[in-house]
Amino acid sequence: MLCCLSTLNYIVTVLLCVFAGGTCVVNPTDLFCSVPGRLSLLSSTSKYKVTIAEVKRRLSPPECLNASLLGGILRRAKSKNGGRCLREKLDRLGLNLPAGRRKAANVTLLTSLVEGEALHLARDFGYTCETEFPSKAVGEHLARQHSEPKETNARKKMVLATKQICKEFQDLLSQDRSPLGSSRPTPILDLDIQRHLTHFSLITHGFGTPAVCAALSTFQTVLSEMLNYLDKNSSGKTSGPNEQQINNSSEKTQLRKTAESQNKDGKSEKTE
Repeated sequence: MLCCLSTLNYIVTVLLCVFAGGTCVVNPTDLFCSVPGRLSLLSSTSKYKVTIAEVKRRLSPPECLNASLLGGILRRAKSKNGGRCLREKLDRLGLNLPAGRRKAANVTLLTSLVEGEALHLARDFGYTCETEFPSKAVGEHLARQHSEPKETNARKKMVLATKQICKEFQDLLSQDRSPLGSSRPTPILDLDIQRHLTHFSLITHGFGTPAVCAALSTFQTVLSEMLNYLDKNSSGKTSGPNEQQINNSSEKTQLRKTAESQNKDGKSEKTE
């Protein structure tokens, strides 16, 4: 059903373009095509929607993909006249893809992922970090390396300072408003820093920033476990006497007072 609707939308778009003189003004959030995921298992292959805006991002800096790479990403490389049909469709949408164009960025494994699958990968990575990374074991192992009483306070201050810097970094990344999918949010950061974050997002197709945030969140958990261990370790060594020690001390004090009182009485009797 979805395939039929996509085909119908495409036919309507082509007819509008023809009557308008070859090119037409389209909504960037409109669907360009749907592609099967590359990382899914064969038993659960997912399809991801690719918008016109995403295709435009892939044709623009920093990647500037050529027809061969874009056709491979959109699974058109093996189809008959796939490159020519792709160029014609892009031309009708007002997107220029000249023949013989060279890519502008190095190809990585992330290059083959559309934005929908890159975000899916980032979500799964974040979930795995949260549920499977041994934060407690790693935090305690690191804390044990510097658990001497004379080092404990200094280490706690260092960990707290690290947590603060890490949180500032997390807060910055949470304000990233790079365009993704069909959304183009309004920037809230200074354009100078947002420009660099957008570059990173475009190169990784949306995977980069959520993945870094997941790693930072895991790091924060490790630091918290370090603090917990140091607090336990320092409280065990510097804590006051326990209840049994207090009771024994009270009994000894009482016996001493009783002995002193008896000695005084004995001296008084001798004097008399």
